[in-house]
Amino acid sequence: MIVLVIAIVALLVLAAVAVLASARRRANDASGNVTGKLAGETRQRDREAAASDTTDGEAVASAEARERSDSTKGDLVAAGSAPAKRTERQPVDEETIGISRRQFFNRGIVLSLALAIGAFGAAAIAFLYSKSTGGFGSKIQVDKSLKDVLAYTSDKKEPYYVPEARSYLVPYPVEDVSKAKAVPQYEKIIPNMEKGIVAIYQKCVHLGCKVPWCASSQWFECPCHGSKYNRVGEKTAGPAPRGLDHWPLKIDGGAVTINTEGAPINGAPIGTNTTKQQPEGPLCV
Repeated sequence: MIVLVIAIVALLVLAAVAVLASARRRANDASGNVTGKLAGETRQRDREAAASDTTDGEAVASAEARERSDSTKGDLVAAGSAPAKRTERQPVDEETIGISRRQFFNRGIVLSLALAIGAFGAAAIAFLYSKSTGGFGSKIQVDKSLKDVLAYTSDKKEPYYVPEARSYLVPYPVEDVSKAKAVPQYEKIIPNMEKGIVAIYQKCVHLGCKVPWCASSQWFECPCHGSKYNRVGEKTAGPAPRGLDHWPLKIDGGAVTINTEGAPINGAPIGTNTTKQQPEGPLCV
């Protein structure tokens, strides 16, 4: 997140530099640097006119040359040729020209850059400060009541999976709550245990794989690296550093809501086995 904020600040600084540079060029143009330029043909005529003036000056010293010059000029006039005139440079009226091509491209580039950075910055801010409006990362109401969930787990001999919360709802033996109270990590979910249910996050605490339920062993068994957890998510084997994490539950009149806002509650430490459940059949992993 810190790297993203630094990148946004750097982009904004670059945009400011580009805007200032463009503004400086426009200021220089407004001070008189933008003037009309003579075409190559016009400059050639000027040079020819200057050479003609020099020739005329030298012809004044010689009467014979003057006569030849007058004769030549007469022929040119008779042929319909007009003497070339020097073209003076005139400053371009900004109101007449409107906006130059260079100014147009400069402003277009700066505007495009500003829009791109603005859109990126708005998206980044929205991402950093957005609040979830549904699905994982919010409070998710389960589509079954507490009674129906417990009936499902009893009949199917498997947890009730809630995909929106990426979690399993599993029964917790009420008679073992006294043992759970001795585990500090269970402090926030003791009220749920007293009602006979806990919500277990599907993510393996080892390297993040989804941990499936093994119907034969009645344990959660990770297929990635072999970590194993009992029915209530306490670690029993493998490289996992603790038990599966939990989510707090809100139970109101039988309605069950899983709160997946923020970070999950850390699972119990290695060696915790409040239910004393052993594998009830062959292991899946």
